[in-house]
Amino acid sequence: MLKSLTTTLLCTNSLLCSIRGSNSAIYSKSLLLRHMASGGVVNTEFDEYYNFALKIAREGGKVAQTALKQTEKPTFVEKTCSSDVVTKTDVEVEKLLFDRIRKMYPAHSLIGEESVDTSETACKLTGNPTWIIDPIDGTSNFVHGFPFVAISIGLWIDKKPAIGIIYNLILDQMYSACRGKGATLNGEKIHVSGQTDLNKAFIMCEWGSQRVIEWATSNRDNMFSLATAPNQCHGLRSLGSSALNICMVASGCADAYYETGLHCWDMAAGILIIEESGGVCMDIEGGELDLMSRRLLCCSTPVLAKEIVKKTKPLSLKRDDEN
Repeated sequence: MLKSLTTTLLCTNSLLCSIRGSNSAIYSKSLLLRHMASGGVVNTEFDEYYNFALKIAREGGKVAQTALKQTEKPTFVEKTCSSDVVTKTDVEVEKLLFDRIRKMYPAHSLIGEESVDTSETACKLTGNPTWIIDPIDGTSNFVHGFPFVAISIGLWIDKKPAIGIIYNLILDQMYSACRGKGATLNGEKIHVSGQTDLNKAFIMCEWGSQRVIEWATSNRDNMFSLATAPNQCHGLRSLGSSALNICMVASGCADAYYETGLHCWDMAAGILIIEESGGVCMDIEGGELDLMSRRLLCCSTPVLAKEIVKKTKPLSLKRDDEN
């Protein structure tokens, strides 16, 4: 049954992506040229990081896939509430990825969801090469066997995204980007839709992991605003995985994604994948993107982004880099 669902979803994804419009990644390529001109990491070194990240994503995927093959559903422990959970597999995959990175690049910095959750130290992004990891994005999906579960690996250098890998380990879909080289799905180039009209826009969103009244009310109000006249969107969807919501936009299957309350590890990889597929990422109020702000709006075009900004109001939350 899962194999049949996987085949259907893969075929649907390929069909949708093939019939949507495309944009080039001119903006991201200009970033690379400026980075190299300023004495940054050369492209060949990016290639090395890229291939390494692909390799360890596959390794982590095998660990999670093995857990899913067990006869019983994965057991979990609640973190902050019943909708915010962690499994043994989350911890195992993060340890594997960290061990591989430390062995290969001992001078690099690391930020991971599970290690941050067990530490009192806030996330700190410096100019040092920093690997930002979500070992299992969509843990509730993982527990229930809902096929939108991803390993997210982002490498940031000089506080800019250099590598982005998001691996849907159930559907075997590898979304990837290396700065200046475009974005791919299983090796095939992907592009955003190019949609500019909110009335025709298919928008990804999330309820978030916290269900306190203030948070839930804010999310409800934003969804209601986007879904109702005047100038309502074409549809709203949620996958339960921030990383894969981003990938839907990058591949042209959706036109935008917004969320307040996600963390740096939820979006570190996806930001580059969006930019390299021709899209834009920014703060949900339309300002410059801040990785630690816990706010994200990614769109196929700046024009569509402006329309979404008009219809949404963000919630103020504690930043990832605040103790």
